[in-house]
Amino acid sequence: MNNLHIKKGDTVVVLSGDDAGVKGEVIATSPKEGKVIVKGVHIIHKHVKPRREGETGGIVDAEGAIYASKVALYCPDCKKGVRTHVVMNGDKKIRVCSGSKDGKPCGHKFD
Repeated sequence: MNNLHIKKGDTVVVLSGDDAGVKGEVIATSPKEGKVIVKGVHIIHKHVKPRREGETGGIVDAEGAIYASKVALYCPDCKKGVRTHVVMNGDKKIRVCSGSKDGKPCGHKFD
């Protein structure tokens, strides 16, 4: 899986798991693994060893990676997680909302 429908800086909604329904910003993506790291979602406890003299070790909370298929791009117009399709605008690819509001297509552009 090399292409992701999610990019760094996108606002997404978690679809399943313990954090289902939570909105957050994408901090990092890993297309090779098909995973994303979302701020405030899937908090793990890292046991950190002190590396330098005088530095303290301990347990640190950090965001863990989740599969990109478990998140959906958040559309501010539809106010929910949506699927997208790609439209060519000259030489640029633009992601467009496939959702609908009030029975009409939304068409919100994400790029």
